[in-house]
Amino acid sequence: MATKKTKHEKIKVLSLFSGCGGLDLGFEQTGDYETVWANDINEWAVKTFRRHFGDVITSENIEKIEPDTDKSIPDCDLIVGGFPCQDFSIIWKQPGLEGNRGSLYKNFLRFIAAKKPKAFVAENVKGLLTANDGRAIKQIIEDFSKIGPGYMVKMQLYNFAEYGVPQFRERVLLVGIRLDLGFNFIHPAPTHGPRGSKPYVTVGDAFKNVEKVKSNNEIINITDKVKRRLEKISEGGNFTDIAPDDPLYVKGMISHVYRRVHRNEPSTTIIAAGGGGTWGYHYPEPRPLTNRERARIQTFPDDFVFEGSIAEVRRQIGNAVPPTGVKLVAEALKPLFFNEYEKVDIKAINDKLQTMSIKERLAFDYLQRTQK
Repeated sequence: MATKKTKHEKIKVLSLFSGCGGLDLGFEQTGDYETVWANDINEWAVKTFRRHFGDVITSENIEKIEPDTDKSIPDCDLIVGGFPCQDFSIIWKQPGLEGNRGSLYKNFLRFIAAKKPKAFVAENVKGLLTANDGRAIKQIIEDFSKIGPGYMVKMQLYNFAEYGVPQFRERVLLVGIRLDLGFNFIHPAPTHGPRGSKPYVTVGDAFKNVEKVKSNNEIINITDKVKRRLEKISEGGNFTDIAPDDPLYVKGMISHVYRRVHRNEPSTTIIAAGGGGTWGYHYPEPRPLTNRERARIQTFPDDFVFEGSIAEVRRQIGNAVPPTGVKLVAEALKPLFFNEYEKVDIKAINDKLQTMSIKERLAFDYLQRTQK
């Protein structure tokens, strides 16, 4: 069971489906969180994680781990993780809970039930909101709410460009607070763009002096044909800039195909894998982005070195949570762990949430902020 913290103690975090550690890095960058145990099944992501966070990560299949009896897993204050999202993606098919990977979120449930942390943070793709005609997200929230002593689950759709990330990347964050603690967590308001007080951070901002970085910055070779194709695409444009009767035209199913960045805007979403012109492309240079440029777009610092091949590093970066995007969430949770808040009846708030539609839930924290 988690205990009350004093200012000099770190908030202990268990990290699930950790990947290379973007979510963990965002929390640790605040200075008050420490990941004490983590798990991921991808060997290269584990190597990257271990390089930066120490030997606290295991690569065992999470479905075979028993958090309630495994004494190597420490108690914690917070559980974080991005449970596998392929079955909820809006880019490809979305079988949701009926898919092979959709039900892996239940391992998240097992860890929460075993450790009973004060809070948890779960991240997933926007497609989670519509999977199975909205039934998936309703079931997941219901399952999270009923664990152990019960949790109030606050849901928000984040566009990380609104939180200082040079990328229009939409992700769902579910934050659960144990009901007996009386802490009314409210998702932080946007800080950048039209809804914030600061301008968006742009690709141009992110790429300053990136050519000087040595790690993960290999130029990717392309054919002359691809180079000529890119030269026909404008800044911020994609394959649709090329006329259908042009010999260099390529038919794309998604807007990512041959998408070039715009220096004065945030990037579109960086994705983890795929061929057919999905790497993300530089402007003005007619070439794919390097992995270091992709890491800059994802707000990883230059001393964060990724392990593995170019394709594997691309996957790690594309699957990661942008560290800068979750810093304000980490800050907003701190009062809970340092006991610096006035207790309220969050059971009543939770009862109210249970009567709301998904759309109403998404708007709830905005209303709470404006009513303060």
